Amino acid sequence: MNRVLQRRLTQLVNAGQQKILKGGKKGIEKESLRITLNGEIAQTPHPVELGSALTHPYITTDYSEALLELRTPPFSNIQKSLQFLFQLHQFVYANLNNELLWATSMPCSLEKGDKSIPIAQYGSSNVGTMKHIYRRGLDCRYGRKMQAIAGAHFNYSLPVDFWHVYKEHVHDPRPLRAFVSDSYFSLVRNFQRFGWLIPYLFGCSPALCKSFLDNSPQQFPEFDDGTYFEPYATSLRMSDIGYKNKTQAKLNISYRNLEEYVESLTRAIETPYPEFERIRTIVNGEYRQLNANILQIENEYYSFIRPKQIAQSGEKPTLALKRRGVQYVETRVLDIDAFNPIGIGEETVRFLEAFLILCLLQESPYIDENEQKEINYNQEIVAKSGRDPSLKLQRGGRSVLLREWAKELCSGLRGICELLDEDEETHPHRNSVKCQLEAILDAERTPSARMLTQMRKAGQSFFDFEMRMSEMYLEYFNAHRMSDAELGHFAELSSQSVVRQREIEASDQVPFDEYLRRYFAQT
Repeated sequence: MNRVLQRRLTQLVNAGQQKILKGGKKGIEKESLRITLNGEIAQTPHPVELGSALTHPYITTDYSEALLELRTPPFSNIQKSLQFLFQLHQFVYANLNNELLWATSMPCSLEKGDKSIPIAQYGSSNVGTMKHIYRRGLDCRYGRKMQAIAGAHFNYSLPVDFWHVYKEHVHDPRPLRAFVSDSYFSLVRNFQRFGWLIPYLFGCSPALCKSFLDNSPQQFPEFDDGTYFEPYATSLRMSDIGYKNKTQAKLNISYRNLEEYVESLTRAIETPYPEFERIRTIVNGEYRQLNANILQIENEYYSFIRPKQIAQSGEKPTLALKRRGVQYVETRVLDIDAFNPIGIGEETVRFLEAFLILCLLQESPYIDENEQKEINYNQEIVAKSGRDPSLKLQRGGRSVLLREWAKELCSGLRGICELLDEDEETHPHRNSVKCQLEAILDAERTPSARMLTQMRKAGQSFFDFEMRMSEMYLEYFNAHRMSDAELGHFAELSSQSVVRQREIEASDQVPFDEYLRRYFAQT
């Protein structure tokens, strides 16, 4: 175990603070494409029964009108987070009309290309218009297919009491807010270093429909007539054909500290980019994108993990961070688990919690140019070939077997899990790590390997396999319906969100051009 990590854990135990890591806030965001019974992306509007995608607190859309995003509140109890996500699925399935949810990350049939993917609509308000135009810009810049890929985000913050104790142990004299933000950036840097382990363990996109690549010859083996795959892939979603962006490869966003992060991200939002200038911002009086800069807004920057602060209405996320510091981190590397009805399981979330604490407590030096190249290589090679038993990763200028490095990281989780499992008779965190160690020793236990195995056994293409899983979960939720009281509660939330959207639309006082100017003028 890393000596810094060991010392910090020992300090917590010796000070009688065994329970100080328990109770961190955990929230989940899970995306799913609405599809027709024939397996095509739904062309219908966001169901009115689900409320307003602009203002509903828990049910919205991501890029596409058909790409649902379900959000849980942050809970201290993992099981409450998962139960709330389960209820959201129950409510959604109860209000789908001859549609179902696609059960995995890589999209269903896209025979009509980008035309298959309707861009999300958010009404006529200035804020709703801005959200829609931002998505138009993504279309013009990168196309729609990448935006139709679904994932699950895990949001996490350490308990408030932990920070006071931890600050005292490391003898840091700075104000608490600055200490917390800097500590979260230490976590972020280590998650970039070690985060390749998450796609290896939980990646579930080793194959995809040929239609995603326009049915054109690619540098991919054929699984069958309708499917490309990589034999050892874990998460093609996280590879260079998935949710990646070559334009951003040289952005050099800094993770040294909050100030440099905000400064480098702001610079990208304010710097014109010739390729996007050729697209033009307004054509014939209609917006094609919010601006012609490297990034339209902060959300356009794709990364494994983001430091976050809750932004107030109309507030730029970078300003929220600068004004109030880092509140939590958002991990963005999880594929949808095709073998779970809600797309994510308890073992996954418990492992992630312990892993994020490891990233926080372990020594976290700044990332230089050479290490960044290693990080980029490791992330890409694990996504495409992570289950290759001979795969070696780059670490400090040397090659190391993925399996050996992964076992070392899991070894560092043991002491953390003991503290997280304090007073837990079933030892859920330790059991989660035990299960993942088994998947490290035997890659056939990973979700990506299990998917390919089941496809082979059933003689099914990627599309046919995922269609079967999607239909199975429709039947599952039809058999596990909400109570009338729960249904009424969520229906009321939907109704309130529609009223709130109308209020926002009625309250707009300035034209959209002026609204946009004021938004970007915030300092």
